[in-house]
Amino acid sequence: MSNKQQSRRDFLSTVTLGTLGTFGAAGVLKGCSDSNANSSSIREDPYVSLRDRAPDGEPLKAGLVGCGGRGSGAAVNFLDAGPNLEIVALGDAFQDQLDKCRTNLNKARGVEVADENCYVGFDAYQKVIDSGVDIVLFATPPHFRPMHVRAAIEAGKHVFQEKPVAVDPVGARMMMETTQQAKEKELVMVSGTVHRYQRDYIETRERVRDGAIGEVVGATFIRNGGALWWVDRKPGWSDMEYMLRNWGNFAWLSGDHIVEMFIHQLDTMSWHMGSHPVKAVGYGGRQQRVSGDQFDQFSIVYEYENGKKAHCATRQINDCDNRMQEMITGTEGYIDATGAIYNHDGEVVWEYPYPDEEDAESQWHVTNPFVQEHIELVTAIRTGNYHNDSEEQVKSSRIAIMGRMAAYTGEEITWDEVVNSDLRLGPDTYEFGPVEGIPEEPPVVGTAPAPTDRYS
Repeated sequence: MSNKQQSRRDFLSTVTLGTLGTFGAAGVLKGCSDSNANSSSIREDPYVSLRDRAPDGEPLKAGLVGCGGRGSGAAVNFLDAGPNLEIVALGDAFQDQLDKCRTNLNKARGVEVADENCYVGFDAYQKVIDSGVDIVLFATPPHFRPMHVRAAIEAGKHVFQEKPVAVDPVGARMMMETTQQAKEKELVMVSGTVHRYQRDYIETRERVRDGAIGEVVGATFIRNGGALWWVDRKPGWSDMEYMLRNWGNFAWLSGDHIVEMFIHQLDTMSWHMGSHPVKAVGYGGRQQRVSGDQFDQFSIVYEYENGKKAHCATRQINDCDNRMQEMITGTEGYIDATGAIYNHDGEVVWEYPYPDEEDAESQWHVTNPFVQEHIELVTAIRTGNYHNDSEEQVKSSRIAIMGRMAAYTGEEITWDEVVNSDLRLGPDTYEFGPVEGIPEEPPVVGTAPAPTDRYS
């Protein structure tokens, strides 16, 4: 990837191949009533029950699409959410990834997935959908999320979708259409951005909603860390295989790390700010990354309709300060979104009542937000208290895409441009072989650690 700026018109209109490529919250939360289930009641503001475990009911069968580390973890999280839950089908582009997941699920939870329900290839997602499952868990590289989820909703399946839910404006529009279709069919959708299902974040958000810091006037979100994992190309791998196995480093597959990873912080920001920003300006670059076509640093300022601003920055460079900051500022104080409220003198006004270390370890199965996502998914299905957070996740994905577009072009990007742009990342067809138009360039300067060989 080059740091050379690209024309705004070309960027917004061109179909590109990638160069552009937790305990005390229950008292303040509005839970759902199992005894008054009403499947026709569609709530525009998704809420969580914060149950420790999903209710019992008829067996629910799930299929997993995307058998990497996050997919395998999501499958275990689903099984831990409550009784009578099964993983009965697996799908992945690669046989070795599927085999690894199959082995790990057996070791972790004694799961046996029948040979006839294990599918490999670009059409594996459709075969999982058609295998008789009630729920599909999607954890492929996020480029595929819009088309995969659309197929599941059209087939009448409930969905867990890992973040982000799109990597480009075209995909975001498809996801919004699919989300509306799911609501019409009352199919539950839960997304994997985690913090909206995390008890300390939830109680902090509720206190801000109740006026604990007065009127929200701005935000600062920073996520700094070391270099991302990557995979060296092996002899015999086609362009497509290499990119899929090294997906976290290619913009068409991941959206760049502002979309794929910083989405957690942007989703929390969106949650607190309430509305979407109307424009963004920013910059980024590539200093140390040694694989793929992405930036390793972004700095974006989002502006809202009322003039409020949020500064967001994320970096993946070794040997630097790995600062994490999630701050919302109000007229009467500010918060650390992870669980603390301060006045403007810097004094702590409130802190989330975390358990001591021993209790925290024993209660992790209850407070684990990765499991809570699936508790809410199963609870909504079994009680009829409808739950769908996908529209919020489309908004957060668009905010991330907006920031990337601003940094890639060096131009101001508006919300309307993101919503209406015809920008689509990636090839038009999916097959193992050459992929044109997606260069891979080394960094300008810098060093990075030896690559992690995830496929030995």
